[in-house]
Amino acid sequence: MPPFSHILAGLSLGLRHRRQLRLLLDETPDNTCILTLAPETLKSAGISALALDFDGVLAHHGAPAPLPEAVEWMKQCQAVFGGERIFILSNKPTEGRRAWFDVHFPSFRFISGVRKKPYPDGLTKTEALAGVPLSQILMVDDRLLTGCLAAINAGVRPCYIRKPYVSLSQHTGAEMFFMLLRIGERCIVRLFS
Repeated sequence: MPPFSHILAGLSLGLRHRRQLRLLLDETPDNTCILTLAPETLKSAGISALALDFDGVLAHHGAPAPLPEAVEWMKQCQAVFGGERIFILSNKPTEGRRAWFDVHFPSFRFISGVRKKPYPDGLTKTEALAGVPLSQILMVDDRLLTGCLAAINAGVRPCYIRKPYVSLSQHTGAEMFFMLLRIGERCIVRLFS
């Protein structure tokens, strides 16, 4: 597979699913972060498994481990869903992050060996491992044209994080790049829908 094919897929699939992306964008409050997602409320809404992006969702870009508040939220999620139904679906699943989860949340699983988001492969693998229908999986991501688009494409419920974790002091260049990327994605979705 050619490098960056997931970027071209994002643009192509984004055009195909532009109305759903626009609806998601318009309906998501500006302050949405993982801390605004109550695990009990998600469960009562029919969610049985979680697929979580890492960068921007659990920590700032490039962080080796989730932030303390994300750790507390994941503990709540583990109590509600069980760790075997919580997955890390990141386009950057580093070995350091895997090692951290092996120590702190050993029942959480990284999804790997699949094409990057926005391809739905990671979510169909999540479905198989969790043993729940795609419609009962929630994909939590801070990017419209990667994780949210993969969710829409797969028939999984997307949760768009509009207030991602950012640390300009630690990774200024990367954070600025992803801030501009998120703004660009929102502009593309608004322009073409």
